[in-house]
Amino acid sequence: MDLLKKINSKAKAELNSGFGTNAGSYGGRFVNKDGTANIYKRGLPLLDRISWYHTMLAMPRWKFLGVLFGFYTAVNFLFACIYYLIGVQYLDGISTNGSEWVKFGKAYFFSAQTFTTVGYGHISPNGFLTSALAATEALIGLLSFAIATGLFFGRFSKPTAFLKFSHHALISPYKSGKALMLRMAPYKNTNFTDAEAKVTLGMILEENGQKVNKFYTLDLEMSKVNSLTLSWTLVHPITENSPLFGFLQSDFKSIDGEILVFVKTFDDMFSTTVAANTSYTFDEVVYGAKFEMMYSDSEDDTRTVLHLDKLDSFYAVAVD
Repeated sequence: MDLLKKINSKAKAELNSGFGTNAGSYGGRFVNKDGTANIYKRGLPLLDRISWYHTMLAMPRWKFLGVLFGFYTAVNFLFACIYYLIGVQYLDGISTNGSEWVKFGKAYFFSAQTFTTVGYGHISPNGFLTSALAATEALIGLLSFAIATGLFFGRFSKPTAFLKFSHHALISPYKSGKALMLRMAPYKNTNFTDAEAKVTLGMILEENGQKVNKFYTLDLEMSKVNSLTLSWTLVHPITENSPLFGFLQSDFKSIDGEILVFVKTFDDMFSTTVAANTSYTFDEVVYGAKFEMMYSDSEDDTRTVLHLDKLDSFYAVAVD
């Protein structure tokens, strides 16, 4: 079966997908599961191709705190070494008696007090070199804490689409046929309105003896909702006009394909539009399954309970 000819007779490929058409130059998936582009850039020095501000805002919380703590520890260690090399006798308040480790430890804690501009006064610099070094460290400390404060505020105030997607997409019974279904839900106390979703199918197919990337827009039963408060299941009916029409379970295993999902919605809290992306490779498509209901009424029948732990819950069903 000429799959490309079969698809082209029913659906028109996109030319402005934003992804290249040369499949031989692509590695892995188009979009990572977390929505980021699966791209690694080269050709420029590291500092020219990386925005440290964006990197610090986007990295996980534990890694961000680890970088700050590591920087704080390393800077104080560096200045403590310089103080120690100059001589602890130029730091009034540090006894010249005792082990070298004790002297270095006191120099380190003097560095920490200077870096944070606490200045308890127990130890003070004596001499031009130590005074100049302490003044330099105090300036670096002020600038460092200003940058750290800005990063904390940027991470705290950054508009974020707090949406979670199901790990799997499903091929489920739908009306008299079947449909591709995937699910999302807001997972924090946010208020989303005017949500809009677009789904694109990307496949690596053979054309004129060469493998090429082909992209198709998947029409949705409902692409917009006025309010996104509960779960939202995106449904693409697999009709004769769908590029997935006629696909069997074996096709999802033998073809390299990926379903790209793009969602944007208005967040009342940030008063701005936020976006979230994800993708599903054909390996993450479950053929013959249906999502379980993930919300129910409360025990006193006064509220609706959204069970976020059931976002990816599904059960097997027969699909024609």
